[in-house]
Amino acid sequence: MRLIDVTVPIRDGMPTFPGDPTVHLERATSLANGDVANVSRIDMGVHSGTHVDAPLHFLEGAPDADEIPLEPLIGPARVLDLTIAKNGTIDAQALHDAKLPRSIERVLMRTRRDLPWDHPEAAPSVRLDESGARALIEAGVRLVGIDDLSIGDPAAHRVLLRQGIVALEGLDLSAVHPGRYELLCLPLRIEGSDGTPARVLLGVA
Repeated sequence: MRLIDVTVPIRDGMPTFPGDPTVHLERATSLANGDVANVSRIDMGVHSGTHVDAPLHFLEGAPDADEIPLEPLIGPARVLDLTIAKNGTIDAQALHDAKLPRSIERVLMRTRRDLPWDHPEAAPSVRLDESGARALIEAGVRLVGIDDLSIGDPAAHRVLLRQGIVALEGLDLSAVHPGRYELLCLPLRIEGSDGTPARVLLGVA
């Protein structure tokens, strides 16, 4: 099986969602300065880069990042072409047009053709709305991902997270074609957090 890394690298000064903490990476100790080893310090929000939202992100008192279920994170997935979405919105009709299957638990929405979301010339965001979120629930989806920093508007988040659906955000699907893959998503265990960075791979035969 060939593995495709669809994780956006964490780097100093990378783009973040408006209002979120910026990413700052620096050497705390350095061999060049005579220290015994290089040791880096990172300051960032938990929704930076490729990450998973915990229900706590939008629902007070809901499960945190350490309680995200593991089963939806690994298994068969379908990448859907949502570059067809109009007006910057992935609604129920857009998912219907993209042939949302009812036999797959993991759906990744590809909204960009060639450039990842963190590229300076990337296209504007395309995001899920409440009707799209409800269509995913009706289809039996347990995990939904997107090649943008946010899966959708606040209403879409709440609809998904109330149902325990994993929201995977910040993917780089620019080199991935629509179709079937094996998903491997490994988020960090951070107790009490509303989100967590993840390393995400797609396997293809």
